[in-house]
Amino acid sequence: MAVSISCPVPVDQRPQEEFIQLSQSWFFAWPRHRQIDLDKALLLSWLLFVPLTVVIASGSWSLRNDPVRLVLAGAVSGLALPMLLLVRQWLGWCYVHKRLLSEQVEYEESGWYDGQVWEKPLPWRERDLLLAQHEVRPILGRLGRAMATTTALILAGASLCQAL
Repeated sequence: MAVSISCPVPVDQRPQEEFIQLSQSWFFAWPRHRQIDLDKALLLSWLLFVPLTVVIASGSWSLRNDPVRLVLAGAVSGLALPMLLLVRQWLGWCYVHKRLLSEQVEYEESGWYDGQVWEKPLPWRERDLLLAQHEVRPILGRLGRAMATTTALILAGASLCQAL
């Protein structure tokens, strides 16, 4: 992004650049455009993880003789992976959102011990605010809905497993 303002912050530590890097990442781009794209990726991760969780659940003596509860327990346990993926995405996008909304940029010149703070000029603040409100906030909304749905599925599945 061409800017005429002199900026001491290394390019890869600028909030807009961090947004671009996250947006271009295969993993972090899942919630970027549509809820259905995120849901498909999470469903695929769940489908890949469920066979392992069913095998692990089959080690339980009480579930071995009850195939319905065994599969249900494996399916509910399999939701742990999509939830972990969602939490990781939430943390990444929240970090970028916070940096975009901040009036200052904290950065490191060469290591962890020499942190600096740079005040964003007004044009940068305005552009960052627009990015945060119109790009990142909808992403956080999609992630929040997916986490709520996954939590509801975990609770419903666990309740059903207990009821059987």
